[in-house]
Amino acid sequence: MSTLSPDRASPRPGDEDEALTTQQIQQAEELLFSEPPREGFAKALFRGEFRGDIVFPYPQLPASQRETVENAVAAVRVFTHSHIDPAAIDRDADIPRSVIEGLGELGVLGMTAPVEYGGKGFSQQAYCRIMEVIGGHCPSTAVFVNAHHSIGIRALLLFGTAEQKARWLPPLTRGEKLAAFALTEEQAGSDASNVQTTATPSDDGRTYVLNGTKRYITNAAIADVLTVMARTPDRAGGESKITAFLVTPDLSGFEIVEPRMAKCGIRGTAQAKLAFHDMPVPATNILGPVGKGLKVGLTVLDFGRTTFGASCTGMAKFCLAAATRHAAERRQFGRPLADLELVKKKLAFLAATTYAMEATTYETAALIDRGSEDYMLETAILKVFSTDALWQGVYETLQVHGGQGYFTDEPYERMMRDARINTIGEGANEVLLAFIAVVGMRDVGLGLKSTLEGLKSPRSFLPTLWSFSREHMGRMIRTPVVPVSTPTLRPLADSLARQVARFARSVERVLMTHREAVLRRQLVLERIANAAIALVTASCTLARLDAQLVAKSAVPGDREAAELYLHMAFRRCDESFRGLSHNDDPATLAAADAALRRFS
Repeated sequence: MSTLSPDRASPRPGDEDEALTTQQIQQAEELLFSEPPREGFAKALFRGEFRGDIVFPYPQLPASQRETVENAVAAVRVFTHSHIDPAAIDRDADIPRSVIEGLGELGVLGMTAPVEYGGKGFSQQAYCRIMEVIGGHCPSTAVFVNAHHSIGIRALLLFGTAEQKARWLPPLTRGEKLAAFALTEEQAGSDASNVQTTATPSDDGRTYVLNGTKRYITNAAIADVLTVMARTPDRAGGESKITAFLVTPDLSGFEIVEPRMAKCGIRGTAQAKLAFHDMPVPATNILGPVGKGLKVGLTVLDFGRTTFGASCTGMAKFCLAAATRHAAERRQFGRPLADLELVKKKLAFLAATTYAMEATTYETAALIDRGSEDYMLETAILKVFSTDALWQGVYETLQVHGGQGYFTDEPYERMMRDARINTIGEGANEVLLAFIAVVGMRDVGLGLKSTLEGLKSPRSFLPTLWSFSREHMGRMIRTPVVPVSTPTLRPLADSLARQVARFARSVERVLMTHREAVLRRQLVLERIANAAIALVTASCTLARLDAQLVAKSAVPGDREAAELYLHMAFRRCDESFRGLSHNDDPATLAAADAALRRFS
């Protein structure tokens, strides 16, 4: 079974497109699978395995950290409400310097950096608690912090040399200097491998000369240190590879073409357009190995997507509180809005998805904190789920407020504009859906490919047939065990286990039906990804509820919200599985092609 570059559109028929597909596959292999196979919770689901040891019991902060983290969360909450005015930031299209300085003094801008570099040394779970507070108050400020910390200095924390860290980190963690992450170009966004900025080494190898442009780079015009992705020649004479460089604005040839690009939402953030004109960068500023910039970028995005989940969770909690209060207070037709079933449906959606969003965020953060080797799928799933759920949640909140919510004296139209970027930034959700399906199915596909090759050989035919039959029948009859501790949750756990078994059978059927052609069947990939998202988020939700019931820590409404989300997730699985064989895909593609012929 081959793999698919998740960052490209499906190819069109023809020899040229077949060559392009081959190139995409090769790039994806290098980008995603250049290291030994690693095992994670989400990947195991594609084989019908439920690795309960990963998500159960639900993670908790170590007792030794709780007081420090709670104090930090309280301090950030006080600061946001006292000093951050989201309406003014949106109106003025600027985050005041006093806010940035205050965040620096609180340690927010270096929360996870080691103490020896001026940071707080917080875990990813602890940092997500901070980002939840900021994201629930001001999305512009959350995106600013995320750009500086989660992707800006994170690359330096993960891949920097001791000398680079000692030089750059202390002022960055204190907020005296700001960071940015420069990947996006005109032809490179979700298609991260298509970076066109070049970095040509000098004859002595001590300097690289950068030429190219970047756009939509958050913090770029106010940053003192930028991680810039550029294409370097391959030393073996092959195709050029992407390398990460630490760049400062004082380098000759560095140009800010447009410091603040006007946009729909998160208006307080500064997205800039940059240009590099024969800009010399010392080789000592290379971040990570030469030619491994994509690994640097994707690893950093795993952290950024986790804090995306935290920020969305914070805003979802705000929406839930605002919508329920208004529904209880607002009277229509002689009774409160909250008495109307169609309004209750909206409130229930907000409660259920907010609970699941929080559960999935902190399960994913815990994977990072535990040093897990494989959480790429989980962070992509969290990003897609949380951003889609928040977008729908903001819609429902505005709808509950009716005409009142549409006017600018209320925050909901601004929240709607701010939430829209989440489904686009750090990997468009459509790209990530294909990524989730292809990466998850890869190992299963390779196993099927090996089986087919074994069946072609007379010597290996019978052993291969026996091995495949045993594994196939095992998947047909085996249901995994979901290890809940609360007896009353056993029916839900068993339902989840059955869905996992159905998922594995569906994956195998898809691969056997479409084989390599599945790489171009993005509507099929979407259904596989949707089922995977439902299973992962349901698993996290069940683990969180189980832990709350064991500890007797659930607050009123938690159980009802969690159980509703589990039923929603199971229904999403049912719809995805049914859609694999009963769908309107041919009519959908025909209508799209007709529109393209008409208007292009």
